This record gives sequence, C-alpha cells and structure tokens, in this order.
Amino acid sequence: MITTDLISNDIKRNTTGSIVIVGIMFFVFGFVTWINSILIPYFKIACELTHFQSYLVAFAFYISYLVMSMPASLLLKKVGFKRGMMIGFFIMSAGALLFVPAALIRTYSLFLAGLFTIGTGLAVLQTASNPYVTILGPIERAAQRFSIMGICNKTAGIVAPLLFAAVILRTSDTELFKQLPLMAPGDRSVALDELIRRVIVPYACVSVVLFGLGLFIRFSALPDINTEHESDELVVANSDKTSVLQFPHLVLGALAIFFHVGSQVIAIDTVIGYAGSMGISLLDAKGFPAYILFATICGYIIGIVIIPRFIRQVNALRICTGLGLLLSLSILFSHGNVTLFGHRSDLSLWFLVSLGLPNSLVWAGIWPLALARLGRFTKAGGSLMIMGLCGNAIMPLVYGYFADSFSLRQAYWILIPCYLYLVFYAVYGHTIRRWR
Repeated sequence: MITTDLISNDIKRNTTGSIVIVGIMFFVFGFVTWINSILIPYFKIACELTHFQSYLVAFAFYISYLVMSMPASLLLKKVGFKRGMMIGFFIMSAGALLFVPAALIRTYSLFLAGLFTIGTGLAVLQTASNPYVTILGPIERAAQRFSIMGICNKTAGIVAPLLFAAVILRTSDTELFKQLPLMAPGDRSVALDELIRRVIVPYACVSVVLFGLGLFIRFSALPDINTEHESDELVVANSDKTSVLQFPHLVLGALAIFFHVGSQVIAIDTVIGYAGSMGISLLDAKGFPAYILFATICGYIIGIVIIPRFIRQVNALRICTGLGLLLSLSILFSHGNVTLFGHRSDLSLWFLVSLGLPNSLVWAGIWPLALARLGRFTKAGGSLMIMGLCGNAIMPLVYGYFADSFSLRQAYWILIPCYLYLVFYAVYGHTIRRWR
C-alpha cells in the first residue's frame, strides 16, 4: 500500500488547507472540461459538422492526455508539484486565448488546436493532482477524498454548460437554427459568423482567470510532496522493478480509467444530441448534462458518508461497475415514453442520465487500487493513469461513427464492453501483482 511516510509532518498539519486548494483546482478542471458538452452541439451547428466531426472536440481535448502525460511526469520531476501546476494553468490560459482568433475567422481546426492546448495544460495538472489526492492522507480514505474532489468537479460541470449556454444562446436561436438550412449561402455564412463569435468574450475571460489561478497556486501554501522516498518494505518489494509497466495492477488500472472516462464522457457529451433525436430542442436539452452530473454528485455524497465506515472502497467499486453495466443494457432495451422535469422522452434517455450515479465512485475506486505500493514510481504511475484519459478522446469518436452508421441509440452498445472490463478490474484485475 501507499504509506503515509510519503507525507511530511507539515503536510499532515495542513491537509485540510491543501484539500481546499486542490478542490478549487478540481472545480476549474470541471469547468473547462464539461463545457465540451455544450460546445459539441454548438460547433456542430456553427461550423456545419457531421456527428463524427463534432466529436473531434472531445478528441482534440483529451488526446493531449495520451501525448503529454509522460512529458508532464518529467516536468513534475524537474520542477515539483507546485511549479508544475502553475505551468499547467498557464498553458490552459494560452489555449483558451486561441479561441479568439479561431472565432474571428470561424476556423474549426484552430478551435481544435485551442482545445488541444487546454488539454495539454490539464494533463500536467491532472498528473500532479490525482496522485496528490491519493497520498494526501490514509489510503483507505482515498475514495472519500476523491469524492470531495468529484463534488467540486461535477458542480463546476453543472454550472459551466448552463452558464456558457446563458451567455451564447438566445431565445430566438431555436428559430434561427431552423432557418439556417433554408438561407442563401451568403446569408447563412454571415449568420454563422455571428453565432460563432459569441464565444470570444467568455473564453477571453476564462484565459485571464486561468492565468490568475496559476499565480495563485505558485504562491499558495500548497506543499510539495516527496514521492521519491520509499519505506524499507517498498524498497525490498520494488527492488527488481525498473519500469511502471512491471506493475500489472497499474497497467490494468490505466486501461480501466480509459474505459471509465470514455463511458462517462459518452453519457454527458451525447445526451443533448440523444435528447434532440426525441424532439427536445437544444435550448431545452442543455440541462441534461446537469442532470447527469447531479446524479454523480449524489453518488459522491453517498461515498463520503459510507466509505470506509460502512463499506470498503473496493466493494463500492464493484457495486458501481455492476450497476453501470445494468443501466447500459437498459438504455439499449428499454421502451416507452415518460414525462420527467417537463420533458417527454423515451425511457432510455433517463437510464442514460442515471449512469451519473454509478460513475461517481468508479474513478475514486480505481486510483488507490492502481497506485498501491508504487513508491518511487508514483509520479510515473500517475502519468500512465492520466494517459488513460485519452478514452475521452477515442470513445466519443467511436460513438459518433456508429451514430452516423446506425442510430444514436444503437451506438450506445459501445458502453457494454467498457463496463464489462470495469467489472473485471474491480473483481480481479486490481489483485494481479505479476505478469504471467
């Protein structure tokens, strides 16, 4: 296990303050991440894209985790956690600023470059912050700390799309979206230019805030953590290890993160489009990502209360992965119309929304299991885990391909292998200590 000797006495005394600061960071992660759920349908209209092309938003944002996680680990080894976090915020600020010229010339590829840059900064921050949360206290309470971080993250995820929609969408846009295909090419181009330029002010403000947060982290009381030190037990246990790839439970955990985040982002980033297929307008459907994230927050609250007092975090992981598989099957096979929260839709839409509940404790359950007993390999292990976030980039594209080829509903078959693997890791995969 990860022992608390990795944590200095100063860190132990300042754990609460550190959790508050890291909680602010997770709020920011959520804000810039979950805003993609409204950017995808918005860019699809403003840049005239197919389903597949629109999901390049998620691809460009998250593929940076695969490309940049190992360089982020090297950066953190060189400059430490705090300076690395500051640099990460500065990179994100530069990426948000790229939205200004992208909107002025309505160039989708430049938007994607901005999203990749934001994702690069987040790769640095996530590589630092997730191992930080894991070892900032007793390992058996790691899921509890991750639940607190998750509440911060998902609260921002509720606020961000709604705030962004309030800034860029207008009540007259429903009629505008209907008229766009009927307009002459010149008039349509003018209307689309006006539509896309609404993102300039919000992202300019985001850029300034991110730069300021980088300065705040640099001069905050957040302590650095020495993960290079190992207890005598770990020195002996890891004496024959030369690479993080020699830890099966870590490698399989990174793959579990791949499938978990992929299934989670599919639910959140596709729910607006799926609701639209049932006749719910974009202005009305914009609240569905918030419904999913609210369900996730409920799961986090449950986790804080019951873990580890009433249930071990590994058992919570097993329950959540099994429930995720059951709900995914329900999306595919349920039928019937229902009216909830003023929306009349197929029952499957609400099973999709319900996925937010079991998804809440999967991330929190995987991290402590995957980072167990890594010792001096913790930073590199964290990088490998963050590489798994490229599932956010790849899985929505797979969904988009099947949505274009078959239907939005049948494309949710992609969730089944994701949850089957997560069940495997929760039950057995995390216990494997040597490759056979």
